[in-house]
Amino acid sequence: MLAGLAFKRKWQNKRKAEGKPYDKPNIVTGANVQVCWEKFARYFEVELKEVNLSEGYYVMDPDKAAEMVDENTICVAAILGSTLNGEFEDVKRLNDLLVKKNEETGWNTPIHVDAASGGFIAPFIYPELEWDFRLPLVKSINVSGHKYGLVYAGIGWVVWRAAEDLPEELIFHINYLGADQPTFTLNFSKGSSQIIAQYYQLIRLGFEGYKNVMENCIENMVVLKEGIEKTERFNIVSKDQGVPVVAFSLKDHSFHNEFEISEMLRRFGWIVPAYTMPADAQHITVLRVVIREDFSRTLAERLVADISKVLHELDTLPSKISKKMGIEGIAENVKEKKMEKEILMEVIVGWRKFVKERKKMNGVC
Repeated sequence: MLAGLAFKRKWQNKRKAEGKPYDKPNIVTGANVQVCWEKFARYFEVELKEVNLSEGYYVMDPDKAAEMVDENTICVAAILGSTLNGEFEDVKRLNDLLVKKNEETGWNTPIHVDAASGGFIAPFIYPELEWDFRLPLVKSINVSGHKYGLVYAGIGWVVWRAAEDLPEELIFHINYLGADQPTFTLNFSKGSSQIIAQYYQLIRLGFEGYKNVMENCIENMVVLKEGIEKTERFNIVSKDQGVPVVAFSLKDHSFHNEFEISEMLRRFGWIVPAYTMPADAQHITVLRVVIREDFSRTLAERLVADISKVLHELDTLPSKISKKMGIEGIAENVKEKKMEKEILMEVIVGWRKFVKERKKMNGVC
């Protein structure tokens, strides 16, 4: 939000100086952005122009993003580590396209990189990847310390390329604490425990320490990914280059779906979220596992085993449900009577009733 506010004010000042309208700012993002960008757009009255996703491509397409840019665009926000599947967006491609467009139009559309997760991954695992201030149009970057900075929730920061990228008028100066103190925040007073913890981790681990932690996360991600692939029941939606995340979806939705798998995994102590993709890919449902420092190889192997158990149990349910609901002949006349989604919902509802009744019979709480 602070980075967006700086972009908005700098764009407004430029438009005022040129004698042009400055009341309709917009920001270009992918439909996969974290909700904070939607909050920024709504709270600060900036039009949010989203690049829709497509099946098989679940991040912002830089070519489409560049096409959506106009004279009122305050910046394009690229994500280094999508919340949906951990994938890095192609910031370099976006930079090259905008450099060309700026030369053709005379505009000066900049880039902000939301590296909330990837900011602590890319420097250690993919040092050759150009996504940061090595690209001339990247003017600010934000990172969350409570993700891969290895600190508990509540700390993050934004870094600007140069002092002129943060308008001085947004900075307040106070001296009632004993000396001049510049402040540019949206929150009120809060504790410093997260800052102290981050300071400690940076000193304790150093570059090599963080590199070792991130490499270990990547290795455990590979173990989990390969284990899920061996079940031959899922498509992997996440990419090898990105945040250590394994996102996957069922190949066959004939009898059960990702939401059922997510629900049944809770019995084994796992909270694996299932969710639908954003606009133009909303028919895709995904399960996601985020690999953190404390997610060991043993846990990865255990999760694969528990997923296999859930799949085996689900495989035994449809025939029982079919008999109970009297829908053995659904497969033959499905095209004539009902849509596939409606039948799937009937199976899900029937399955839930069946599980509830079985729990009562077994005396399970």
